[in-house]
Amino acid sequence: MPASCVNPQLAATYTLVWEHFLTGIVPLWEGPGWNADLQLPYEALDEHHQPLPAQRYRAMACARQLFVFTSLGKRPGAAQRARQLFDSLNRHFADPAQGGWFYSVDAHGQPLDTRKDLYTHAFIVFACAHYLRSEPAAQACLDQALAAVQRFSIDHGLYEACLAQDWSSLGQGALQNPLMHLAEAFLASLEVRPEAATHAALLNLCNGMHQLFFDPQHGVLLEKPLTAVDNWYEPGHQFEWFYLLASSARLSTHALASDMAEAMVRSQQQGLRDGAVCATLKADGTLLDGTRRIWAQAEYLRALTLLPHSDEALMAGLQHLQAQFLRPAGWFECRDAAGAVSRHDMPSTTPYHLYTCLAALASALTSGD
Repeated sequence: MPASCVNPQLAATYTLVWEHFLTGIVPLWEGPGWNADLQLPYEALDEHHQPLPAQRYRAMACARQLFVFTSLGKRPGAAQRARQLFDSLNRHFADPAQGGWFYSVDAHGQPLDTRKDLYTHAFIVFACAHYLRSEPAAQACLDQALAAVQRFSIDHGLYEACLAQDWSSLGQGALQNPLMHLAEAFLASLEVRPEAATHAALLNLCNGMHQLFFDPQHGVLLEKPLTAVDNWYEPGHQFEWFYLLASSARLSTHALASDMAEAMVRSQQQGLRDGAVCATLKADGTLLDGTRRIWAQAEYLRALTLLPHSDEALMAGLQHLQAQFLRPAGWFECRDAAGAVSRHDMPSTTPYHLYTCLAALASALTSGD
């Protein structure tokens, strides 16, 4: 975003939303959202800020919160919370027999779903890479997580979405969303440890996504491989991929980056209704699900920060986020296609999306000074 695109109204609105994040969202996970006995975040809070009845705790949710509190390191108590989350990640979820991490534990902290989930392992790599910036003890955990990820490896540089506890195949194959977050995790790891093997894995992953997931006829990246039946695309994921590729010097010249720039435009054209990002569409642009999710809105804003002359769209998008998804303390997770609130709970995983969006906005506004 060039300097000429930054305007005082955008900066002022950003400041209000950032303050809401710090005073109306983060405290929910410092207080009522924190299980002090298990040293884990509850899965979700209700609209009255009370934890929903605990049925499980996911390693992925723990890792996402580890990233958020690591990123808020100057906030009083944030470093201590990050340390607690890091310790809990390994104490509750690490598989001592087979290696890697379990998907979830039960309400008492005992293993529940013991499968090996790529999405989960990607976020462990991501969180450990960020935590390593301030805590050298994360080095060994990052080593283990990167090694574990390679056990999911299949052909074309891609990875199985899920394996059994003993790492045997469950026949799930590759899926877009875990692979996107693995690319994000590789990028985070390369920032702190620029290793050739990780860089090669990242490039091979992008090659595989370009070859097997990008639909050149319709110009979008699909959720399943091109050969799958009943396929679809999600505008929110197009925006995420666009940002990851375009913001990285390692990937901005990759063929997938060029195609995702096209997908970004197509998703703006097909996937927005009344300023909100819709959930899912067919490859040809036919709307399948008009649900509006806060994470997709946040990813749209993050992607816009990389486009020239985007201040008007950013202003409209940020005001929409503020008006439609934020409430005095917390947020609305989803609205239906007509705009009515359809989920009143607040998952512990959402602050990750909000923080990455606001960090990108802050960077864009700073670069425009």
